[in-house]
Amino acid sequence: MGRKILVVDDEPYVVRALSFILKKGGHEVTTAADGQEALRHVEEDKPDLILLDIMMPDLDGFEVTQRLKKDPATKDIYIILITAKGQEEDRKRGFESGADDYITKPFSPTGLIKMIDGIFKERSLKG
Repeated sequence: MGRKILVVDDEPYVVRALSFILKKGGHEVTTAADGQEALRHVEEDKPDLILLDIMMPDLDGFEVTQRLKKDPATKDIYIILITAKGQEEDRKRGFESGADDYITKPFSPTGLIKMIDGIFKERSLKG
């Protein structure tokens, strides 16, 4: 019952680690190293969920989130912002940009899988 998840982070280690965890959890994973690449993947693959780093060169996670949430074709994709910045103003800005959830690095791989599985379960019950 794997869902399509797009992992976006400019740190290759984070991308590899998240991809491994998610694939082990039964999900189909695509990856992007920056915001522009993420937008291209969304257009081509239409993921069910995006794990999106905030701090990236050129197009940051806030901007990617805003663009996706403004577009009727992508506004329903569940976006979880991932960041090392845990300050309240960053969380607030993340939610204001349209993010559905927010987690800070480091995070528990098991907890992340449980969170994502819970999101998909809840969404399948709703619709």
